Amino acid sequence: MSYMDVLQKQLVVDEGKRNKMYLDSKGIPSIGIGHNLRDNPLSDAAVNQIFADDVATLEGEVRKLFTFDELTDNRKAVVLNMMFNMGYGTFSTFKHTIGLVNSGDYEGAAAAMLDSLWAGQVGDRAVRLAQLMKEG
Repeated sequence: MSYMDVLQKQLVVDEGKRNKMYLDSKGIPSIGIGHNLRDNPLSDAAVNQIFADDVATLEGEVRKLFTFDELTDNRKAVVLNMMFNMGYGTFSTFKHTIGLVNSGDYEGAAAAMLDSLWAGQVGDRAVRLAQLMKEG
């Protein structure tokens, strides 16, 4: 067992291990095994790992709704972006848009995206994503 293994076991006992942000005994936002977010922001590597984990989860959810492998990379990015923004529960209610994408009517899907409450809420994001959906 390495010193890192020993240290981690000690600190899990001493600091605890939490997967969600919490306030430590001094009210400092922390995460993980006593990681002080106020004084030690997440590294780029940690942020990129969290992002990769998030996208892996999102891709599994997107695959429940779309013929994902048949989409261009830009269209994959569009539906993942929308899923990231809305979550499965809301995005799965976009039945018309989902049907248009799955039938290959990308121009219709782009129009449906723009004709939604979501588009009004996110503004330029919707315009940009609709354009990518249309152009592929």
